[in-house]
Amino acid sequence: MTTKEMIAQGRTFLGIEFGSTRIKACLVDESLAPVAGGSHSWENRLDNGVWTYTKEDIIGGLQSCYADLKKDVKDKYGVTPERFGAMGISAMMHGYLAFDEKDELLVPFRTWRNTMTGQAAEKLTGLFGFNIPERWSIAHLYQAVLNKEEHVGRIAHLNTLAGYVHFLLTGERTLGVGDASGMFPIEGGSCYNGTMMEKFMGLDEVNACGWKLEEILPKIVQAGNECGRLTEAGARLLDPEGDLKAGTVFAPPEGDAGTGMTATNAVRKGTGNVSAGTSIFSMIVLEQPLKGHYPQIDVVTTPDGADVAMVHCNNCCGELDKWVNMFIEFSKLAGAPVDISAAYELLYRNALNGAADCGGVVAYNTISGEPVVGLGSGRPAYYRQPDSAMTLADFFRAELYGALAALKAGNDILFEKEGVQPKSITGHGGLFKVSGVAQQFLADALNSDVSVMATAGEGGAWGMALLAAFVCEGNGKSLADWLDKRAFAGMEKSTVSAKAEGCEGWKKYIQNYTAGLGAAKIFGEI
Repeated sequence: MTTKEMIAQGRTFLGIEFGSTRIKACLVDESLAPVAGGSHSWENRLDNGVWTYTKEDIIGGLQSCYADLKKDVKDKYGVTPERFGAMGISAMMHGYLAFDEKDELLVPFRTWRNTMTGQAAEKLTGLFGFNIPERWSIAHLYQAVLNKEEHVGRIAHLNTLAGYVHFLLTGERTLGVGDASGMFPIEGGSCYNGTMMEKFMGLDEVNACGWKLEEILPKIVQAGNECGRLTEAGARLLDPEGDLKAGTVFAPPEGDAGTGMTATNAVRKGTGNVSAGTSIFSMIVLEQPLKGHYPQIDVVTTPDGADVAMVHCNNCCGELDKWVNMFIEFSKLAGAPVDISAAYELLYRNALNGAADCGGVVAYNTISGEPVVGLGSGRPAYYRQPDSAMTLADFFRAELYGALAALKAGNDILFEKEGVQPKSITGHGGLFKVSGVAQQFLADALNSDVSVMATAGEGGAWGMALLAAFVCEGNGKSLADWLDKRAFAGMEKSTVSAKAEGCEGWKKYIQNYTAGLGAAKIFGEI
């Protein structure tokens, strides 16, 4: 059967992911290979001190992305999709979306990027004996309670971005377990932790709010289970032109961490992945529970409920992208314009020629706060030793190291204090598009082999498309087994090993990076 016939007969699978800077759609055929895509660029805004996207941003971006996918399908195959075998929504995790009984937003969406819940996160971590990061939904909710915000008593539902879009399209208030694990701690791989929920509701200031946490959180669904169907209203919302018909099966909505694990075949115990885009995070699927809890390490789950140690860093490629754009601007001024792909290739590859310790140059890619290294708010900065050669290679290598430094700091704790040693680590996301550069620097940082697959650039939208296909094809199989045998059989991948010189260079770089954190903290408060 041709791809055109699969699309016409509704035998393809669609994943849509809301990333921090781009909404991306990925359509796969029955071989699970991407056959069409769409995208929409967007940017969060700082509104009254809150990083947010508006409802109009969300819906308009969704429609624009889907329209771009339709155009790509029409241009390539001469057919317009009317239905899919299954589809699913993914998005950046955590944050705070609170709704009243009429499903109206009570306050602007507070994204994962906000670092305004320190008081609540600290109190809940002590109460639960379990690390609650500032970006988690429960930390945002409790901080709003502590702040005595007017809207708190009117909350009828809480959700994540993926869960909200899923609700708009299906009418179902449900959430994949991986995304739910960034709202509130999970137990047993399938439900919210009952003991911790009782402790939370036992707080006098919470009990006085008039709602029960278990009633305002979305229902949890594990990967492989049907999670609603596209309604008539949802079809019109997604495709205002009216070509899309109602009835498509939906996968549980998932967070970008879950789709990242899926897209890198890293859901089996002992495997790990690093997702690197606007933010960067590592996910190591645990073989044993952690003995302690650490503010740098979250415990979340895979899409099928296995415990995962997550080191989430707020910053990664944002500052790198600014520097690349500046060099592109210079090339235009010089009368020899370089396109964006060539600029990344030139600058990244030249960084391999820099000193292993970056020659005394240190970069902080902290556009926003970075709790993993103790920065409450961020300002991009760099410094160098007076005797630094300050070559372009050293400088850009330092920028790439800066994008990885907080991740290394968190994983050093996991590896050294908990003795966790993953059998494999796979990288994906924009940072790895220039082959072999960030991949090598990450291997050196973690002193581990790092693989990148041929699909590294596809990212979470492809992972979500796979989870949609799993709903139709799982038939009782484990997600790990299905991915091994169905999605990744024969998949091309490249693997690099840590180099002794690079590992030693990282040690010196981290010493310099840590020594300057006090100054970086002061910059962030200006």
